[in-house]
Amino acid sequence: MPYILIQVTDEGVTKQQKEQLIAGATDLVVKVLDKDPESTFVVIDEVNTDNWGHGGEMVTLRRQRAAARKQAG
Repeated sequence: MPYILIQVTDEGVTKQQKEQLIAGATDLVVKVLDKDPESTFVVIDEVNTDNWGHGGEMVTLRRQRAAARKQAG
């Protein structure tokens, strides 16, 4: 029974995109591992950017800095 966890930041992932992620991840384990799609579970975990770090800092801060550079540029 495959269990696939997809974690993304909570920055506007649409219902349609989530549907595509679920279908695509399921198709991948069917093709690669020959698993039954009916026994495959996909969970999408949307993480607040305050709870996601990259390069030693919160993604929220990285996004704010990038937005400020873009406005100044």
